[in-house]
Amino acid sequence: MVEIRYFAAMAEAVGKDREDLDFPPGATVADLRSMLTSLYGAEFEKRLAVCAFVVADELTRDSGTPLSPRVDVLPPFAGG
Repeated sequence: MVEIRYFAAMAEAVGKDREDLDFPPGATVADLRSMLTSLYGAEFEKRLAVCAFVVADELTRDSGTPLSPRVDVLPPFAGG
C-alpha cells in the first residue's frame, strides 16, 4: 500500500488530497503514473507530465525511481 498525497491543482483534479493505492514490490514512478492515468484519464496524464514527485523525502521526476510508502504529487509552482 502506498499513500499518495496530492497538492494544489492536482488535489483539485482528483477531488481529494490523498488516497491509498496498492502496488507490487519494486513499483516505480512510471507505474504510479500509469495507474493514475488509468484512474483519472488522459487529461490527468497531461498534468502528470509536468509534475514532480517526492519519494522517500527526495524530489524527483525520474520515472525509474522506486516508490516509497508515501509519495507526494506536486504540480509546478509559481511565485517567490
